[in-house]
Amino acid sequence: MSTPFYVSPQQAMADRAEYARKGIARGRSVVVLQYTDGVVFVAENPSRALHKVSEIYDRIAFAAVGKYNEFENLRIGGVRYADLRGYTYDREDVTARGLANVYAQTLGTIFSSAAEKPYEVELIVAEVGSAPEEDQIYRLPHDGSIVDEHGSVAVGGSADQISSYLDQRHRDGMTLSEALKLAVESLSRDNNGGERRLTAEQLEVATLDRTRPQQRKFKRILGRQLSRLLEESGPAGAEEPAADADAGAGESGATAEGAGGKGAKGGGAKEKDAKEKDVKDVKGKDGPDGEPLL
Repeated sequence: MSTPFYVSPQQAMADRAEYARKGIARGRSVVVLQYTDGVVFVAENPSRALHKVSEIYDRIAFAAVGKYNEFENLRIGGVRYADLRGYTYDREDVTARGLANVYAQTLGTIFSSAAEKPYEVELIVAEVGSAPEEDQIYRLPHDGSIVDEHGSVAVGGSADQISSYLDQRHRDGMTLSEALKLAVESLSRDNNGGERRLTAEQLEVATLDRTRPQQRKFKRILGRQLSRLLEESGPAGAEEPAADADAGAGESGATAEGAGGKGAKGGGAKEKDAKEKDVKDVKGKDGPDGEPLL
């Protein structure tokens, strides 16, 4: 019987961390910014079916980058945790801090376990308060550590470059259109310092809006509202108006975006082209084992 090779714990952890970081870096970036009325999430995501930004509870939202199946399992677990805790105790007992602690325990256990590979995901959990100083944003890397963020944060892809760009330009009291403009500009910059044009069809945008009269503060920004905000924000995100969509739609209405619009080939043809484009874009970012990376 041959003797197995010895690998020190430090080297094993370093190898697992490097494996997870490479998987996360292949995903498209997500940017989260505080603005005067809440928190805005902006992700480069051409898919209309696979969301990187989702609602967890009344005032809490979730964003992720990496392997879709892995962070989707974490999202579903977070929703179940929040529903159970809110039902058992009180809705106000569900907080972003508590949810981040649960995610940290899960990610940390998986990362330190030699029986399975580490999750190739990086998460953001945000909660909007009644005032800007009460907003909470937590970033959770692959190893389960928790980083308390303020103002702006970016994960995935060129996160370091984007974060540096945001730190220099983000300020308190920004309007939604100003924050959206800054987020699109940061996502548009490539590693070589050049810029590319991102349209509404390539973006997934949502907010936690403290001014909403509803108990649930999460809102997706879709269709004409998103196009109008991009036009207001400047040429970096300007494009022709898209089709009507419910600006306050939640998870159930998000996939209806872009059903028709100006310059379209026709309803059925455009829907077919959009589906083919989604599949192509998602497959183009697959990981080594074929799982989609977002």
